[in-house]
Amino acid sequence: MIKNQYKALSFAVLISLFLSVNVFAQEGTVEINQNSKIDALLRAKKEVNASESNYKIQIYSGNRGGAEMAQTEFRSSFGEWTSTKEFETPNYKIWVGNFKTRLEADRALVKIKRKFANAFYFKPKKD
Repeated sequence: MIKNQYKALSFAVLISLFLSVNVFAQEGTVEINQNSKIDALLRAKKEVNASESNYKIQIYSGNRGGAEMAQTEFRSSFGEWTSTKEFETPNYKIWVGNFKTRLEADRALVKIKRKFANAFYFKPKKD
């Protein structure tokens, strides 16, 4: 019985020495080859995501003809902000500006409300 224990112990020691040698063989360096266009794509995505979290002002919601008239009137009165026509079934909406802060949107809203009384600011939902 002592012979079996001696054999088992020597076998365990031999296996442990063998495994410890293999552990040191796992060291090395990793080289990543990355396309340079990926960095440009990530920068573009950050810019798009940053602009999506900004505030906008809605000046009109209704039919297509009314939306076009409101957009034309807005462009002739307020040249400093861009306006876009959005379609959300069943209404056309005119969204104005791209304001980084609520304060900036509030200041613009005061000016815009003189001409478009139903205007309000909001944060568009991300799709």
